[in-house]
Amino acid sequence: MIYTYHYTSPLGGITLAGNGESLTGLWFDGQKYYGDTLGKVFTECSLPIFTETVNWLDIYFSGRNPDFTPSIYLNTTPFRKAVCDIMLTIPYGQTMTYGEIADIIAEQKGIERMSAQAVGGAVGHNPVSIIIPCHRVVGADGNLTGYAGGLDRKAELLKLEKAL
Repeated sequence: MIYTYHYTSPLGGITLAGNGESLTGLWFDGQKYYGDTLGKVFTECSLPIFTETVNWLDIYFSGRNPDFTPSIYLNTTPFRKAVCDIMLTIPYGQTMTYGEIADIIAEQKGIERMSAQAVGGAVGHNPVSIIIPCHRVVGADGNLTGYAGGLDRKAELLKLEKAL
């Protein structure tokens, strides 16, 4: 069973999704790929995982770095999970480029090269925005590129973290 909960952030509504034990989705309402892992049947309710996630979001939107990560379950491809795992290592207030992530993936796979464009596709389909910090991934020249929640929100999230 999939459950949802709605959170109102300073940057707009956010929908949380969970399987009862772990967070499975977090999207700005109306963002690109909104709910693409949600499924057709779900129940809106309050659960401990949502209480924990709301606490995380409240701390984050107050301008502080939460010192915990809610339990996350990713139902995705191994490549996208690997990219998400790398994004989880990007420190609060810092950024990483798509190319840097591609280099890490290539090293992990023992291959010479990985496409930064392929990484960009995986970053764009991140089902747990903000907590898995896809907003911290930037272009090779440091420019803000692509964000399913919109570039304005990406800029605001990075300003909140004092990364811009």
